[in-house]
Amino acid sequence: MREIIDKYKDIVVQIATPLSTGTGFYLAEHDLIVTNEHVVRGSKEVVIDGNAVDKSLTNVLFVDPVHDLAFLAIPDKHEMKSTGLAAEKVTDGDPVIAIGHPMGLKYTTTQGIVSNASRHIEHADLNYIQIDAAINPGNSGGPLVNDKGEVIGVNTFIFRDSNNLGFALPSNYLDEVLKEYKENHGKKGGRCTSCSNLVFEDTVDEGYCPHCGAKIKLITDLDDYKPTGIPHIVENIVKNAGHDVRLSRRGPNFWEIEQGSAKIRIAYNAKNGLLFGDAVLCKLPKKNIKDVYEYLLRQNHSIENMGFSINKQNIILSLLIYDRYLNEETGQKLFKDLFDKADHYDDILVDQYGARWHEEED
Repeated sequence: MREIIDKYKDIVVQIATPLSTGTGFYLAEHDLIVTNEHVVRGSKEVVIDGNAVDKSLTNVLFVDPVHDLAFLAIPDKHEMKSTGLAAEKVTDGDPVIAIGHPMGLKYTTTQGIVSNASRHIEHADLNYIQIDAAINPGNSGGPLVNDKGEVIGVNTFIFRDSNNLGFALPSNYLDEVLKEYKENHGKKGGRCTSCSNLVFEDTVDEGYCPHCGAKIKLITDLDDYKPTGIPHIVENIVKNAGHDVRLSRRGPNFWEIEQGSAKIRIAYNAKNGLLFGDAVLCKLPKKNIKDVYEYLLRQNHSIENMGFSINKQNIILSLLIYDRYLNEETGQKLFKDLFDKADHYDDILVDQYGARWHEEED
């Protein structure tokens, strides 16, 4: 199992849109990234990030709401490894590994067994693999893998308030959809939910399915995402700081930016009106930790609008703003100060106090 888990680090990617986050995996035979349709719903392009591919924008090529599947284009440069779909039938009790990025946590694996190899779900009118391996929001679109390292399904949904009750779309459905898609030469398109036929850019009839006449909206017809309110202000701040806001989006009201050696996470909670900016700096040193604490406490007395804290071994510089006091001018000044100071303090803590970069071995 250890070898399988290590292998999939170079196959699985994290997917982010302005509205959601999820997981995808690379199928070399088809040169596509597979995920769930609900992960990319409403988006023409998404951000992917993985161990074997740099954070980048990629296009959504095909969406299938009937099977809850979507296919994404592959970036020009990547080192993702090959995997295949299982040929053998899944049976009750088979050991499985669910791989993905639950709750935004990068690369998490859970092991379990197949509780029911063919659980019929009425509202979808499809059979799913029921598993007891824990999956959570963010796992959607990730692979369910057998003990041979083959993909037996796509992790798709859980029952709310249930204890480890997850469901994966079996790989035979995925295989059928891939064949249908490839028969149409991989053009941009989707599946009509009314008649289940595939519709593509060159076959759609002025917004209607050419097979049944139902209204259909293809990927190319989607509007570009336009934030409003506080998210609009935040995205302007990020742009004016010189960052590509599309690459910074990590789901609704959450952004992630790299400034020098520091990683800054911005989150907005609309319920309580709080906007957080957390810059995750270096790690505490192995020795002379007291000196670092004293330095951070002195800085907390001298810097304005920000403060240092420690989370486990991570040193964090934070900014907190109430939305009622936020406008683009004040926000720009405060966040620029956070971005600049994050990179500045990172260097001081490492060079003068022996703090450790995150990539260093513990």
